[in-house]
Amino acid sequence: MILCLMAACSTPPEYPNEPILNYKSLSRVSIPQSSGTTNQIDTLVIRMGFTDGDGDLGDKDSINIFLTDSRDGFQHIFKINEIPQLGSGTGISGEIAIKLTNSASTKYFCCTFPNTRVTCIPSTEYPQDTMSYAIRVRDRSGNWSNTIRTETFSILCQ
Repeated sequence: MILCLMAACSTPPEYPNEPILNYKSLSRVSIPQSSGTTNQIDTLVIRMGFTDGDGDLGDKDSINIFLTDSRDGFQHIFKINEIPQLGSGTGISGEIAIKLTNSASTKYFCCTFPNTRVTCIPSTEYPQDTMSYAIRVRDRSGNWSNTIRTETFSILCQ
């Protein structure tokens, strides 16, 4: 009974109202490019921790997570569903995992080549391309998080 009372009186952690991201890991250092149905479908997983002081991260109806390609600034946009608050405080924390596949339909991992706009084709002259993602999120109040960056990884251009 005393243990229950102590848990009920504990102070929830206080976080700033803006979401804060911290980069955790990338599941692999290379992935075959998205080039059609003949290649093996592989997945790259980006893991990051988050906190949000007012607990309004995630929304079932709005785009709220943005991955920016380091090579050309192209943004891939995603949605984090609403994250329920647990306990007596308003702040939330946890981990987000973004799973990206190299399927032909997503084209998250296309090799780019100098002096051309052609992408996602096999190349022996340029066997690999390197990139990273910059990542930001926006909560329902419109607050932007800090920007985190994955480490550089390789796209295999065969």
